[in-house]
Amino acid sequence: MTDGETATLAESHTEMTELVLPNDTNTHGRALGGAVLHWMDVCGAIAAMRFATSGVVTAAMDHVDFKSPIDLGEVVVVEAYIYDTGRTSIDVNVEVRAEDPRTGDERDATSSFFTFVAVDDDGEPTTVPDLACPTEGERRLRDAAVDDRAAQLERLVERMEG
Repeated sequence: MTDGETATLAESHTEMTELVLPNDTNTHGRALGGAVLHWMDVCGAIAAMRFATSGVVTAAMDHVDFKSPIDLGEVVVVEAYIYDTGRTSIDVNVEVRAEDPRTGDERDATSSFFTFVAVDDDGEPTTVPDLACPTEGERRLRDAAVDDRAAQLERLVERMEG
């Protein structure tokens, strides 16, 4: 990558769908948390690779709260996009929705912020493009993710101090 290179938030946007099958469920017929986290990691990594045009490794995943269970037979929609970058790091917002394929009803299930590090063919960290948000929609998504992550970190600090 050359200095000054940019890539847009829209270029990183990735959406995956998964069907919750019996191997993905617990004894209550609900998606295993580990399966959902796996899908989130994969979707976030794809968004980061598209953005960096290189391989990536997962460096961190922030706090995760499961807001709604996802039942056997439901569709899981995982959506990810880049909202910030460092020299070699890429911050990704990953959101998960559950969908009843028979009715089309959707609900938020969980979300988290991931950090990936771009790596070259030898597995060494490599620089990433600067994030560009040329449209109002992209700027809104970026700003919302930055604000949401800051609020999440503030809540975490309050829990730890309390």
